[in-house]
Amino acid sequence: MRTLAPLLLSLFLLPAAQVFAAGDDNTNSKTPDCPSGQVYDSTLKQCVAEKSSRLSDDDKTRYAYHLAKKGEYQAALNLLDTLKNANTAEAWNYRGYATRKLGRTDEGIGYYQRSLALNPQYAKVREYLGEAWLVKGRPDLAKEQLKTIATLCGVQCEEYRDLQAAINGHPES
Repeated sequence: MRTLAPLLLSLFLLPAAQVFAAGDDNTNSKTPDCPSGQVYDSTLKQCVAEKSSRLSDDDKTRYAYHLAKKGEYQAALNLLDTLKNANTAEAWNYRGYATRKLGRTDEGIGYYQRSLALNPQYAKVREYLGEAWLVKGRPDLAKEQLKTIATLCGVQCEEYRDLQAAINGHPES
C-alpha cells in the first residue's frame, strides 16, 4: 500500500499540473486553454460551454484576458460582449488591451480611461495605458503612468518593470 500511494498521488496531481502550466502570464492564477467555444470555470475547475449559465462574469473576464494574451483578440472581445455586467475595471481594461492589439489604439485608450474611472489604483490598466501612449508617440504620457504605478505598487512590481522596459525600448523616450 505504501508504494501504491505515491503512484496514485502522481496520477491525480500530474494532469492538473500540466493543465495549469498551459495558462496565461498572470502570476496570480494560471488559466488553462480550453477548446474553442469553451471557457474555464474556476468553480468546477474545468472547461465548460461558453454559453453556460453557470459561468460567472469573473470567469468570463479572466478567460477573455487569457485569450487576448494568446493573441486571440477578437475572441476575447466577443467573450467580453457576453458579460452581464461589463462595467468593471478589469473588463474595460481587457477590452482596451484586445482593442489596442487589434490596432485600434484610440478606442483602446478610451476603454482604459473607463477602467481608471472605476479604479484609479489599478496598476495593470496604467501599464497598458502607458503602452498605448507609446504607440501614439507620447512617451511623456507613458512616463506619467509609470510614475503613478511606482506610487501604487513600487518600482519592483511587474507593471512598473514592464512599462519601464517598453519606455526604454521606445525611440522617443
